[in-house]
Amino acid sequence: MNFTTVLLLLFYFYLYGTRQLRSFMKKISILQSNYIAWKGYFDIIQKVDEFILYDDVQYTRSDWRNRNKIKTPNGPAWLTIPVGKHYNRIDETTISDSGWGKKHWSTLVNAYKAAPYFKDHKDIFENFYLNTNEKYLSLVNYELITIINKILGINTKITWSTDYKLIEGKSARLADLVMQAGGTEYLTGPSAKSYLEVNLFTDNGIKVSWMDYSGYREYHQLHPPFEHAVTVLDLIFNEGPNAMNMINDREQEPLEILTSK
Repeated sequence: MNFTTVLLLLFYFYLYGTRQLRSFMKKISILQSNYIAWKGYFDIIQKVDEFILYDDVQYTRSDWRNRNKIKTPNGPAWLTIPVGKHYNRIDETTISDSGWGKKHWSTLVNAYKAAPYFKDHKDIFENFYLNTNEKYLSLVNYELITIINKILGINTKITWSTDYKLIEGKSARLADLVMQAGGTEYLTGPSAKSYLEVNLFTDNGIKVSWMDYSGYREYHQLHPPFEHAVTVLDLIFNEGPNAMNMINDREQEPLEILTSK
């Protein structure tokens, strides 16, 4: 066997062996659904192969499930979907005012009609807000996540935790969901550091990584001063086709802190 043949064989094993390895790697994230979430939420969606909506857990008040912030001439303001007073699981939580969509759309139009790319996306959101008759909060969030993913060019698989068998135990359930989904890595937010039992993942060969939300750049935004903690719609209406670039182009390379076996 000559030297050229050896090089060709090594190249073959590198090329196809790497592809084979990648086919066995799968990154999973598991989060509750949020209403028109901020850009960081969609950043974590685009970084994984499967995003599991974890809505079989208790609905929490004054959280991101049914509300988010927009920019207005008077500063950031909340857009809140009204829900019933009896708080159940997120996926059992119902909307209490059927006219909420028309009200939210009117507010969005007033806040963003002067944004450079509002007209480009007006029809799809107007159609949703004026015609939705969905009574479950989870399904409203899911529909909007789907619309926004399409606009941003995110093709991540979206599933529900209830698509899988659920076991008891806060961390044990999450680890088991990742295993059932065929995951080899679990990506989660930094707040999970306070409760996640990492060993339940690593003992089963699953790498745990923590999402880093630092370093997002400021973009053209109406009504200064600039505010990062607003709905991703603000980014879409102001930056249009450049929105995903603004999510990916960090001031510094984000650090995912990895924990492995």
